[in-house]
Amino acid sequence: MGIIIKPIVTEKLTVQGEKLNRYGFVVDRDANKLQIKDAVEKMYGVSVADVNTINYHGKRKSRFSKSGILRGRTNHFKKAYVTLAGEDKIDFYANI
Repeated sequence: MGIIIKPIVTEKLTVQGEKLNRYGFVVDRDANKLQIKDAVEKMYGVSVADVNTINYHGKRKSRFSKSGILRGRTNHFKKAYVTLAGEDKIDFYANI
């Protein structure tokens, strides 16, 4: 399994990508900022200026069903916001 799991494509990050040259990724929980920077540079062929990371704790969920109350939680995950240097751009829609 690689460092980068999937890109985050939302309206907010699309605007930030156009104006601030910042992109979001869901990454491996054990990855540090230097590993994330190297992975993005190798995968997309861009130069990375800055990496910010956020750890998310999975929320507890419950629902009612015929068999009673079902309890569980969502997965923990880590986000990375990557700011690119210069005029570099990442096009997530190029392979569609």
